[in-house]
Amino acid sequence: MATFNRSDDLRGARFAGADLQGARFVETDLSEVVMRGVEIRDGDIDAPWLSTLRVNGIDVAPYVEAELDKRFPGRELRRASTPEDLREAWTALERTWSATLTRAAALPAGSVDISIDGEWSFAQTLRHLILATNTWLGRGILGVEQPFHPLGLADTGAAEEGLDLSLFVAGTPAYEEVLKARADHVAMVRDYIATATSESLQVARKNPHAPQYPETTLSCLQVILEEEWEHHRYAVRDLDALAT
Repeated sequence: MATFNRSDDLRGARFAGADLQGARFVETDLSEVVMRGVEIRDGDIDAPWLSTLRVNGIDVAPYVEAELDKRFPGRELRRASTPEDLREAWTALERTWSATLTRAAALPAGSVDISIDGEWSFAQTLRHLILATNTWLGRGILGVEQPFHPLGLADTGAAEEGLDLSLFVAGTPAYEEVLKARADHVAMVRDYIATATSESLQVARKNPHAPQYPETTLSCLQVILEEEWEHHRYAVRDLDALAT
């Protein structure tokens, strides 16, 4: 089975009559890909930053977003832009995650550390959200140079962005420790939003991944909300698989 990775440049490649049945694309840039006369029966596309996706000439992105908002009440608030709406958005998010944590707790012991299709386990998803909070609140908004908690979990491209992976715990830490750290970080965001004002939301910040690009307090908080809702969707998807 052929495997292509980041070092393989397939931009502009042409696949004509190729059999890609069962192929899996992970963290792959498929923007501006054009498919004509393709058979995509039972295909499964997961695109967290979906902007435009045309299927047979129809942009289906708005339908997908509307359905996700119906499936996950509170998700529609992730673009909140006022202090009051941000507080409402975070309260809805906490309520949703609380129910999901309760569901995970009811699974057989060890289930939270099981990976589905080679992706992050439930516990690893929580660890990544710890990292997201440290990145966008700790570094992005508060300007802390080294804000990272050792239980955070970075994705595979983090080292390429200059993140020191030695800062983080290797292996599988105790789930109870992950829950404690996660609860502390949820509280950090809650406490910060509680004091936010219309003026503070417009304060200029540096993008924590690319300091040359400007952000605002608001845009950093909106990234945190996006991260939370998208990874909640992944977590629920995998809990469904574990339950069956």
